[in-house]
Amino acid sequence: MAAYRRLSDLPQVIPVFPLDGALLLPGGDLPLQIFEPRYLNMVDDAMAGDRLIGMIQTRPGGDRVRPALQAVGCVGRITSYAETSDGRYLITLTGVCRFDAGEELILRTPYRQMRVRYDRFEGDLARDEAAEASEAARAKFATALKRYLNRRELDIDWETASTAPLEALVNSLSMGLPFEPAEKQALLEAPDLTGRFETLTALLEIDSSEPDDDPQPLQ
Repeated sequence: MAAYRRLSDLPQVIPVFPLDGALLLPGGDLPLQIFEPRYLNMVDDAMAGDRLIGMIQTRPGGDRVRPALQAVGCVGRITSYAETSDGRYLITLTGVCRFDAGEELILRTPYRQMRVRYDRFEGDLARDEAAEASEAARAKFATALKRYLNRRELDIDWETASTAPLEALVNSLSMGLPFEPAEKQALLEAPDLTGRFETLTALLEIDSSEPDDDPQPLQ
């Protein structure tokens, strides 16, 4: 994967892929199946250029074809690409850096493009992969995670989870667990890894404390 060490290495205008419930975090890998013609076109153009695509969720407003977009997304680089016999693309985006969404450009491309700013998220390019949480925080997290998984009848590889670096563990669970879009957005917008770990712990605790089987989304 190309190394991005400075914000100036990243383009100010990027194609964006609005997809609710799909969370991409810096350093995380997001597999995607592309089949809509406009997004096939987007991937073609990205592959011919810098391979960068911005993942972003929608918010209330706009219309079905061009829904309003959230204020923060994450740009990722295509690090895996395959084409199926029926014309779909199977790609993996590896998260590079979050961005503040700016002006949407009116262009001839069938997909959406916008001007973005990365200033607030410069730390994404120098992630602390050796970061750790206190034993008490990790124990609290493990208890909440077990309750969450039991309640939803899900399972994970506990041996791998117990030895995984904090960043890898938090990223994989934040991206993989079936949180509501607003909850995914809260995880994305957490200021740093510590904040995301605390947000993830809180979401797990909220879910496991709900009295019924219909977890309430974060408001």
